[in-house]
Amino acid sequence: MQLNEVRQAFIDFFVSKNHTPVASSSLIPHNDPTLLFTNAGMNQFKDTFLGLEKRDYNRAVSSQKCVRAGGKHNDLDNVGYTARHHTFFEMLGNFSFGDYFKKDALKFAWEFLTSEEWLALPKERLYVTVYHTDDEAFDIWHQEIGLPADRIIRIGDKGKQYESDNFWAMGDTGPCGPCSEIFYDYGDHLWGGLPGTPEEDGDRYVEVWNCVFMQFNRQKDGTLEPLPKPSVDTGMGLERISSVMQGKYGNYETDLFVNLMDAAARVIGVPSTYEPSFKVVADHIRAVSFLIADGVRPSNEGRGYVLRRIIRRAVRHGNKLGATDSFFYKVVPALVKEMGNAYPQLVEKQAEIQAVIQKEEEQFAKTLAQGLRLLSGELDKLTTGATLDGETVFKLYDTYGFPTDLTADIAREREIDIDEAGFETHMQAQRERARDAGKFDVDYTAAIKVETPTEFLGYDTLTADTHIVGLYQDGKAVEVLNEGDQGVIVLAATPFYAEGGGQVGELGEISTESGVFAVEDTKKSGTAIIHHGTVKMGQLSTNQTAAAQVIDDIRKASSKNHSATHLLHAALRSVLGTGVAQKGSLVSSEMLRFDFSHDNPISNEDLALVEKIVNEQIQKNSTVQIEYLPIDEAMKKGAMALFGEKYGETVRVLTMGENADKSAFSIELCGGIHVLRTGDIGIFKIVSESGIAAGVRRIEALTGLGALRYIQAGEQTLSTLANNLKAKRGEILPRINSLSDKQRELEKQLEQLSQKLASLEAKSLMDKVEQIGGVPVLIAKVDNLDGKALRGLADDVKSKLHNGVAVLASVSDGKVALTASVSKELTGKVKAGDIIKQLCEALDGKGGGKPDFAQGGANNAAGLEQAMTALKGDLTDKLN
Repeated sequence: MQLNEVRQAFIDFFVSKNHTPVASSSLIPHNDPTLLFTNAGMNQFKDTFLGLEKRDYNRAVSSQKCVRAGGKHNDLDNVGYTARHHTFFEMLGNFSFGDYFKKDALKFAWEFLTSEEWLALPKERLYVTVYHTDDEAFDIWHQEIGLPADRIIRIGDKGKQYESDNFWAMGDTGPCGPCSEIFYDYGDHLWGGLPGTPEEDGDRYVEVWNCVFMQFNRQKDGTLEPLPKPSVDTGMGLERISSVMQGKYGNYETDLFVNLMDAAARVIGVPSTYEPSFKVVADHIRAVSFLIADGVRPSNEGRGYVLRRIIRRAVRHGNKLGATDSFFYKVVPALVKEMGNAYPQLVEKQAEIQAVIQKEEEQFAKTLAQGLRLLSGELDKLTTGATLDGETVFKLYDTYGFPTDLTADIAREREIDIDEAGFETHMQAQRERARDAGKFDVDYTAAIKVETPTEFLGYDTLTADTHIVGLYQDGKAVEVLNEGDQGVIVLAATPFYAEGGGQVGELGEISTESGVFAVEDTKKSGTAIIHHGTVKMGQLSTNQTAAAQVIDDIRKASSKNHSATHLLHAALRSVLGTGVAQKGSLVSSEMLRFDFSHDNPISNEDLALVEKIVNEQIQKNSTVQIEYLPIDEAMKKGAMALFGEKYGETVRVLTMGENADKSAFSIELCGGIHVLRTGDIGIFKIVSESGIAAGVRRIEALTGLGALRYIQAGEQTLSTLANNLKAKRGEILPRINSLSDKQRELEKQLEQLSQKLASLEAKSLMDKVEQIGGVPVLIAKVDNLDGKALRGLADDVKSKLHNGVAVLASVSDGKVALTASVSKELTGKVKAGDIIKQLCEALDGKGGGKPDFAQGGANNAAGLEQAMTALKGDLTDKLN
């Protein structure tokens, strides 16, 4: 069976077992700061397993796209050199949310794998594992499914209790439980032993399926409490089971990867050899393309940094195969051909994916050139037999993508070693940072779980008469909150908008007959809306009648900014093109921030046009229309879904503004709070435009009175400038340009004068030259020169001092600048780099250079005289 056929068979099988097929979620986890990327099939169902979210179904099946190339789960460096490691993979999974449990989960797995109607794997090649105390799972395998007892392996703990390959946990706390894995035996021609044996890391027995039974909730003290609704989470790697079905030992021998490697060979113009570099290219094109399709762009931090590393690793391996120009982006069509039917987003965004990859390839070519210059400069400072420091080796690797073996090869040509131990120290520090950034370390027992959904009334009102259904303090339910207590209130109904869609949670008050609670933030917890804040007065109790009041001015200001964000999005698309897509937003009462895809800075002319278009829509004062439609119908209508949002079957569609042909100016899916008419926004003013990542720009803007205050402040600044310059407004810019020209001319004259003074200083310094061992030596301190000026002075001195040694030092603003010049005839006895190294060690500084010239800087000006005296003594010993 081909890989695409295996995926479809899995989904069809579980649909026949009354599972709802659920599309793969984005590789960017929705509202989950604990994950760098989606790395397992259960990620999109996490809130469902935690009881924070309810779905319309209690059985699901999916093929989830996953990435493990950063943070805690990182397989990047292994890809290409092992049979089964990938940066991108698909996880086949079936899930039960409080419906069926162990018996059905294990029977489903066995039926799909072994029945003639489905995969028809030989039963005698399958072995299973269970947690060592899970007698229930053992009995199901043995007594009900009929697996011989000697093919059921109990796996114990590796250290503390529940630390086992067959006991799964979502984190240090929260849902957990035993699991049962299914292994396939490739045969005795491969080395390896069964799970639990010393040879278990061999290649003969390969895990193909894992059934996780979430039946406990682990507390902070380590105790396990039974879950009220035990659930099932399973996972089977599509690539791995496809290799089994195709009779191949390694995943890279299957149809998908062979076709991708062949395509890469054609693009590069070399024969297909299926060596590791081909595997890297084939694997990485999947991860890169899907990450770009899901909105990630290359950058120097977070997800963008991981994407950049994957692209550059693929490019390096392409170069090893013989690629001499940009090639990686040309492999995308082959991927679209292989996976486009299962993932239409690849087809829709093929051109965008190729453009992003090509740009990064071209940028990497420039970066390689910059890195070579940096490396050459650092090596020029060293002499034969020296060692290039680990920090520089790491910088070349981390910033410029230089593999250490490339750095070592170039250094070796100059008979210079590299500090591999120092490099590894920096690498280890980076790994620790990556692990810390990717830790899935959340106390799930502290999450507020409310079974009753909150009715949201805020679209129509700022106030509500309601009652308190729950009070929480430190994540635990309480009956009372007293004056001064910080806590959370859950109401039966609320006018407060909970944070979502980029809009911040609303503020206000909740009052009862016995107390007043200041709402400082509003968020969602599953289907409930929770109000964070502090009791300002008195006491509040559960089940009390309550009056909820949103702050009017803040609501109005936030709604203006939110509606303006929609108009801005549409205006950007009309000016810059439909390639503009939202990448994030923040809407508060004070300002709006909008992140969007665009490769280049926006010109002042285009920014002015965007601002004009938005204000024209505001002036039209058209009614903001709201509809509730099935999501398919909304998409047909042209509605845009917002980045990072998760939508149900029925969506809220917001239409605002009007084009010249009477068509809608903006149509988006949005659950936020908005104005009634565009004219309510008042004024729109862009205050900044900047780049925040490769291919991602950010606009910050103001509306209403905030925009008016900004404009007035600008007017006041102009008036002040006009008064200070004694010029009319139209004359301000020419006058400032004229002053800038005069300043540059004066700076040029000052530099020329400094050079003349340095030349005179050089002549006077020649009077201080001493003869040491027949060699003219100058060791002198000069006043108030920075490093650049001191080097100029050193050049003048060097031209006047023949076959000698000159060491100059200057103190400026408490910093010491140092230079050393040694005639080439003397470098066998004295080296300029050694002189600077000696001074820097004594003065808490850094420096280096060639044998005939070196320079440095230091912080310990107080020790300069002593250091120079010591240097004179050392030179006397070496030159005599």
